[in-house]
Amino acid sequence: MSELLNDSTATRSDPLTGSQPRQPAVASQRGWRRATAMGLIVGILAGGASGAGAATLLAAQPANQSRAAATAAETSTSTSSVTIDESSAVTNAVKRAGPAVVVIQTTVTSGFGRSGEGIGSGFVYDSSGYILTNDHVIDGATSISVELADGRSFSGTVVRTDPTHDLAVVKIAATGLPTVTIGSSASVVVGQLAIAIGDPLGEFANSVSAGIVSGLARQITTGNGLAASEQLDGLIQTDTSVNAGNSGGPLLNSAGQVIGIVTATAANAQGLGFAIPIDAARSIMQGAAGTTA
Repeated sequence: MSELLNDSTATRSDPLTGSQPRQPAVASQRGWRRATAMGLIVGILAGGASGAGAATLLAAQPANQSRAAATAAETSTSTSSVTIDESSAVTNAVKRAGPAVVVIQTTVTSGFGRSGEGIGSGFVYDSSGYILTNDHVIDGATSISVELADGRSFSGTVVRTDPTHDLAVVKIAATGLPTVTIGSSASVVVGQLAIAIGDPLGEFANSVSAGIVSGLARQITTGNGLAASEQLDGLIQTDTSVNAGNSGGPLLNSAGQVIGIVTATAANAQGLGFAIPIDAARSIMQGAAGTTA
């Protein structure tokens, strides 16, 4: 099954570090897990201890860091090419996007009266406080707390959701915030650099991992074994390392532009992560913030 990349814990010091995210299954019957905060709900419904679901977290295969070049661009004055090594590309991309990546912490109460915390990621796309994340990060939350990269925390309110595409917009009462640059998933090609920023395991905020785009137009089915499964289509496949807590975080290209939203990883494999193409989120972003994304 495929599993949502979400981390849920009762406290940061709880030995049950990270609860089981919802389990998705690919059409091929293989498993995937989502990278977000719904892990908590799974744990509660499965009878997890003390309101925090126990989970087995699977790290995706780290990207091969020995690739010589990340991208190349032609100069305007000659036919020669200027190459940028992968390390520089990643560093520059993170400088551009990192300040806009946030940690989203939720409190969820189950039907059994138990409560726990879930942790996911997100990113500011409008300076007046609009944040894009996964729907499964905030689904069922009774309270939402957003921590900015500068350490400030705000209460968050869900202003729009799109469960079909596993997307949601959260609003915080802040202005003048740093924002990401929205790219285009239509121009994504297999083999290009892919960079993820998020809060894996709910313990390592603003963690960066890099890999490549492994495939396009992928289809997976997600579910936790207790609730109805969900099918996600047209996903970007990447070998970039993503874990529970990464859900809702940005997937960037070498220019630091957002090309996708991290949502799931394979539960029984390595190097199989999935992101929602950013073009699929334009409608919900524009509708919530009234801006052109």
